[in-house]
Amino acid sequence: MTQFRLGRLSAALAVVALVFAGCAQQGTAGPTTGPSEAGATPLPGTGKTVNIAINPWVGYEANAAVVAYILEEKLGYTVVKKNLAEQVSWEGFPTGEVDVILENWGHDDLKAKYIDTDKTAQSAGELGVTGIIGWYVPAWMKEEYPDIDDWQNLNKYADLFKTSESGDKGQLLDGDPSYVTNDVALVKNLELNFEVVVGGSEAALITSFQQATTQKTPLLAYFYDPQWAWAQPPLVDEPLVRIKLPEYTAGCDADPEAVACDYPPYILDKIVSTTFATEGGAAYELIKNFKWTNLDQSTVSELIANQGMTAEDAGKKWVDEHEAIWQAWMP
Repeated sequence: MTQFRLGRLSAALAVVALVFAGCAQQGTAGPTTGPSEAGATPLPGTGKTVNIAINPWVGYEANAAVVAYILEEKLGYTVVKKNLAEQVSWEGFPTGEVDVILENWGHDDLKAKYIDTDKTAQSAGELGVTGIIGWYVPAWMKEEYPDIDDWQNLNKYADLFKTSESGDKGQLLDGDPSYVTNDVALVKNLELNFEVVVGGSEAALITSFQQATTQKTPLLAYFYDPQWAWAQPPLVDEPLVRIKLPEYTAGCDADPEAVACDYPPYILDKIVSTTFATEGGAAYELIKNFKWTNLDQSTVSELIANQGMTAEDAGKKWVDEHEAIWQAWMP
């Protein structure tokens, strides 16, 4: 009985040995279906960080949502977003605190300093988005006062726009104090009986126009495109009316204190630190290639501002639905 058990055990061990030998031989032949997980090529961004400035408007946040998602999920980078005003963002280039500004509105003075003189920054190409800035009134005001959209007639309507903050003058409402604006100089140089009042944020500006439209209250304010609110009620049904300021001509805004003309159309571009341009690798290539439309941006902006999505979820949704577009940006 004992001998039989030992014999059966010996036979079993022999079979196991043959199986292991076969596995070992198979292993020496190399994998047949591709590299093992341990030997997989790491993503280009593994262990690397990209510092992106986030300026205070939702369209900018939309740019960053999409770029950050691709950098992290497709290229393996760690992205650090830094909430900064526009000028402060530029100041981060020489210190290394900022690698990228994804949406730059003009700023010829900052370009002269950081790109031309200090050479700590450079353009990474156009964003593909055209920026428009102007003064607007609700549609109902144009219907009731047909000539109100001409700047030369604003003074006769100034009383309509008086508020507790503007005193005995009409109010011209501006947005975030860090935004690109010539409004104080324009009011002075066009001799308008108005006071520029800062609303404090993009959200406050949008709410003011929505309420002025639905409640039929007078409002003259700074506004811009791209902007998700244009495509949503009530503004989609009753579009704001732009005030005709003196026509923009090249150089008419060269002296900020002497500006007496309309805003130009802004061909928005991306700015990166010189260090990032030379050492940023795949991340720099992606950002240089990143180019989309006003509609693309407004689509993501609306998800964040109006549908309550996080920037991360909005970025993922757009990327999932537009692979043909973003694949063209990949390094």
